[in-house]
Amino acid sequence: MDWIKATIKTTLLCSLLFLMVSCTVSGFGLAPISSIDYNRVKTIQIDDFANHAEYVYGPLATTFNDKMKDLFIQQTRLQLVNTGGDLIIDGEITGYNQYNEAIDASGYSSKVKLTLTVSVNYQNTTNEEENFSNRTFTAFQTYDSSRLLTDVQDELITILVKDIAEQIYNSTVANW
Repeated sequence: MDWIKATIKTTLLCSLLFLMVSCTVSGFGLAPISSIDYNRVKTIQIDDFANHAEYVYGPLATTFNDKMKDLFIQQTRLQLVNTGGDLIIDGEITGYNQYNEAIDASGYSSKVKLTLTVSVNYQNTTNEEENFSNRTFTAFQTYDSSRLLTDVQDELITILVKDIAEQIYNSTVANW
């Protein structure tokens, strides 16, 4: 019976030790994955993305620009600057469209696909091999055609903007 207690104690101790090491390394799973060399890169410049889509929704550009800046500030130790950043991100919103996606038995659309497209330029002044120009990022969401776009637009914009901001983050500082 003593050997069972000893085995359980050893297993618990090893598990606790493993958990402590794992949490220290990963920051409890909340640490952003980043390839930033903070010894060389201190600042980031995120220029406002203009909305050049054919269909313009007023709050879209502001929502997108705010989300981009918030994401990089929250997930990195970089300081946001207006000019002269070590990392520079700029671009434009090139598409904001809705398309009929599915047709029901009556021949009418049953689902509508809302798509957001952004063109991005990225410059890393400390490592020019990572630079890219005019890279396109796209996200979409579908909604039931019985609902009006005006009823779902703000909710869907939040999702689309978050998705594209994360794609840009992953392609720039996370290098995915």
